Amino acid sequence: MRREIVLDTETTGLSADGGDRLVEIGCVELINRMPSGNEFHVYINPERDVPVEAANVHGLTTEFLNDKPVFAKVARAFIDFIQADTLVIHNADFDVGFLNMELKRLSAPLISKTRVVDTLAIARRKHPGGPNTLDALCKRYGIDNSRRTKHGALLDSLLLAEVYIELLDERQARMELAASGRGGSRSESAGGNAPARTRPEALPQRITEAEQKSHAQFIETLGEAAIWRRYT
Repeated sequence: MRREIVLDTETTGLSADGGDRLVEIGCVELINRMPSGNEFHVYINPERDVPVEAANVHGLTTEFLNDKPVFAKVARAFIDFIQADTLVIHNADFDVGFLNMELKRLSAPLISKTRVVDTLAIARRKHPGGPNTLDALCKRYGIDNSRRTKHGALLDSLLLAEVYIELLDERQARMELAASGRGGSRSESAGGNAPARTRPEALPQRITEAEQKSHAQFIETLGEAAIWRRYT
């Protein structure tokens, strides 16, 4: 099983070393490159004012964040969620820089760049002409980002998860696998050429005689037009 965490953050500004702080973390779990539905999302009190310029980008004001937990209160839950798995981040140096700044304040283990996949770097190799912003990649791959009126860590992680699959050609590969007949349940019938395989021994009957009789009696109550009669 391959577990990856798609991650995004929002901050008070652009400089972790210059005093800016995290205000939001969003994470989406992928299992074998598919969203599992397991997510981590938290707003963070940055313990400083949020400049108007930053609030205009993500919509998170000083007033909104005042009653939110500081990073130290959510750090353990965050670390437990990401575990030691691969982190998928767009423009990873930015987010990892802020996360490590906060972790360093707590004397907690830092995030190594060796465990990080930077989707911006992948996009630049695949589409050297750009642009390769998240919005541009959503447009390129036909991903609906109409809800993204402002930046948001969880929403951006959800969008990035879709972009990541497209960048790796995973979605197309799965479709081709199913169509070519190598993908499991659709395999032989999808191509239409190979005959269906039969079991060497039939599966044992799992319906009792009493259940069969009860079902037959039920069908009789449905009348002559009942669709079930086509199979009996």
